[in-house]
Amino acid sequence: MKQPPSSTFHSPSSLPHLGLPHRPPFVFVRELIRCDTGTFAETATSFAADDPIFAGHFPGNPLVPGVILTEALAQTAGIAAASGYAKAAKPLFLLSAIRGMKFLRAVRPGEEIDLRAEKVAQVGDLLQFKVDASVSGVRVAEGQLVLSLAVNPEIELK
Repeated sequence: MKQPPSSTFHSPSSLPHLGLPHRPPFVFVRELIRCDTGTFAETATSFAADDPIFAGHFPGNPLVPGVILTEALAQTAGIAAASGYAKAAKPLFLLSAIRGMKFLRAVRPGEEIDLRAEKVAQVGDLLQFKVDASVSGVRVAEGQLVLSLAVNPEIELK
C-alpha cells in the first residue's frame, strides 16, 4: 500500500534529480514509483481537498482539471526523457503537442492517481510518449504527448 502523499512528496530541493525544472506550486508529481532510463516512468500524485485549484473548479463539486492531469502526465514523461541523460547534462523538455487526450472519468480530491509515460517514438529532438492515468486500477485518462528537447539555459549541451 502506498504512503499518504504528504509523506512521499519530493521536496523542491530533491526535484532536480528527477529532471524537472518545475517548482512549487507547479509540481504535480508527488512520488516516483519506477523509471526505466530514457523510456518509461511511473509516478503518483493526489490533490488535497483544500488545494486552491478547487476553489473555482467546481465549488461544491470539486474535480481535478483535465489540464492539470495532462500537466502531471507531461511531468511524468519529462522524468522519463530526462532520465536518459547524465545528471550534469540534463536538458530541458517542453510540452509541444497533446494528441488524442481523453478523460474517461472525473478525478476527485484525495484520490491517489497513478501516472505512466512510455516513449513510443523519437524523431530528432521530438519525443513521443503514450501516457495514461488511473485511480484504483481504473483508467481515468489516456493519450499521447510530444516533448521537444530544448537548450537548458543553466547547462550548455555539448
